[in-house]
Amino acid sequence: MGQNQIMILGDKDSFIIRVLTKKLTDASLDVINTPMDVEEIDKHWADTALVTFYMEKDERLPEDIKTFLIDRLEDDDKRLIFIGEPIDVAAAEEGFPGHLIYRKLSRPLDYDEYISCVNSYNKQASAGELKKRILVVDDDVNFLNVMREWLEKDYKISMATSGMRALRWLASNKVDLILLDYEMPVTDGHQVLEMLRSEEDTKDIPVIFLTGNDSKETVMSVVNLKPQGYFLKTMPREEFLNKIKVFFLERAV
Repeated sequence: MGQNQIMILGDKDSFIIRVLTKKLTDASLDVINTPMDVEEIDKHWADTALVTFYMEKDERLPEDIKTFLIDRLEDDDKRLIFIGEPIDVAAAEEGFPGHLIYRKLSRPLDYDEYISCVNSYNKQASAGELKKRILVVDDDVNFLNVMREWLEKDYKISMATSGMRALRWLASNKVDLILLDYEMPVTDGHQVLEMLRSEEDTKDIPVIFLTGNDSKETVMSVVNLKPQGYFLKTMPREEFLNKIKVFFLERAV
């Protein structure tokens, strides 16, 4: 098995799961059937790219399985497909972060739709399109290089060396978060944020300011602009990455 296998959760002797397994195999896709057991799921996790949970009527994800999946899907940037009756899917996804659910498919299952869904996921995952998109705006090229090194493993990163370049880039591109240098020449972070908020297409993009100055005056100036937050540029790598992760987790709730 490679690292692109599809994990199907449930009883491997179930007729539908046997059919799902055959359909995936016939489409030249790797598949592993895994019972509802955390240790068994963990054993095959490293090779898994996508999880499928096929629900029999009134079936639910056990709480320990749900907790495990939420943590590991988030940590490893993987996704899950729910298959079941609408009422069962609605119950299963309660408390499950929406961005971790790739697709919800109804019973009776259209197998061709399911295979197409899996192929689309693999294509998007290979292209990095499932990752959150972050635009980093800073006039310091060395700092931009550090940000790329820190973030590119888990996020899709774009860079801009000035506020005006960022605004032009955003005219034809979408992002999930902007990390914006507060102290830039010509057009500073304050002005850029005002321009972002004045345009319909960009007014709702979350902005976190970056600043190298932790003086009380600077911090108060930043906070008064009501961004989604501010990060000190001197912040250690792990703390920085954890704050980004927490930010996205809180927005998903």
